[in-house]
Amino acid sequence: MDLQGKVALITGASRGLGLEIAKAYAKRGARLMITARTSADLERAAAEIRTSSRGDGAAREPLIEALAGDVADSSHARRLIDTTVRAFGRLDILINNASELGPSPMPSLEQLPIDDYHRILDVNAVAPLQLTQFALPHLKAAGEAFVINVSSDAGVQAYPGWGGYGSSKAALEHWSRILAAELDGSGVRILVVDPGDMNTEMHRQAEPGVDLAHLPGPERVARAFVRFVEDVREPFARLEAQKPLFAAVGAS
Repeated sequence: MDLQGKVALITGASRGLGLEIAKAYAKRGARLMITARTSADLERAAAEIRTSSRGDGAAREPLIEALAGDVADSSHARRLIDTTVRAFGRLDILINNASELGPSPMPSLEQLPIDDYHRILDVNAVAPLQLTQFALPHLKAAGEAFVINVSSDAGVQAYPGWGGYGSSKAALEHWSRILAAELDGSGVRILVVDPGDMNTEMHRQAEPGVDLAHLPGPERVARAFVRFVEDVREPFARLEAQKPLFAAVGAS
């Protein structure tokens, strides 16, 4: 897929990986709908994306719409899709990036409050599926489209203390595989992307006091999200953003 002129909806786009993906897509000429919970942070992110794209020598300012809200709120999810299609006339790429870590520092499963676990599951597994359901009629109409679900190695590895977050990402990954099988032949590709360890605010909340200076920043990892939509042709792939594409495509 050539990103020029395509429309991408990115959740959790006010900071970290979501913001850097938005910048990378804008530089490729994509039109963007971005969302995050805090309106002020989202507006700052939109301004930063525009500035970054102009500085990259783009011929014109990127087209960006921003709509603040909680992706776990079904009414906000519906408004996101409706507003995107009304503003741009189409939807080609949905990136479910917004994530909920839960309490910080993260407790063991034995001590994880169930209300917190409900919230983790709602944001990390249920909300992406609901938003995908709302988006699918428009993604199918595009002829060629992507749903990109941002996951984690915690969804496949048993890391003590990561039980709430990890199990929610495991659910996200498995429904992604099933949905890809159900959509086979529709033109909608489902990608699960493990971005790997990064130096981000969310990682600092996950492991307070740990020095993350040696880890890559999200701006480096975001480049892989451009490469994936440009190069992946399989109906489903689980990809590791910090590994070569050829080694990951089609991995189960």
